[in-house]
Amino acid sequence: MTSRWMEEVERVRDVEVSWHVMSLGVLNEGRDLPAEYAEKMKAAWGPVRVVVAAQKQFGDDVVKKLYDALGTRIHPGGEQDYKVAIAGALAELDLPADLIEAADSTDYDDALRASHSEGIDLVGQDVGTPVVAVNGVAFFGPVVTPAPKGDAAGRLWDGCLLVAETPGFFELKRSRTQGPIFD
Repeated sequence: MTSRWMEEVERVRDVEVSWHVMSLGVLNEGRDLPAEYAEKMKAAWGPVRVVVAAQKQFGDDVVKKLYDALGTRIHPGGEQDYKVAIAGALAELDLPADLIEAADSTDYDDALRASHSEGIDLVGQDVGTPVVAVNGVAFFGPVVTPAPKGDAAGRLWDGCLLVAETPGFFELKRSRTQGPIFD
């Protein structure tokens, strides 16, 4: 949802977004997790490895497009078989089908870890995804649903800039009362 919001922010504010890969699999590596969640984290490496492989072969512009194609299949689409989601996303974007091989390969793990570290090192280990960084300051979130549109997207961005510019500001939080609303 945050990526959808940031895409809207680019339309209504003078902002250019650079998309990076963050991996909950990397973030949770070595942590004591419930077995079911640990399996999800192991499976989560596949799609993100494919995104990094595509980025290395086709450039930074493919990151958001492939992320969106995968996310749409997995989240609102409900696809639980990541290989099916990857194959569909690659086909949608006319990317080579053999990129799916990266899902089971460690060839791009150094690049994946470097991209992940670039964001997480700015914000700290006590967060998840999304991470937004602006002017050298990063924060977790905003976690928002549905993604604001138009002026509402811009106003939320303006608020994020304000907190990012405030020395000593660390956290706002409230409990979630609904799941993601994709529109």
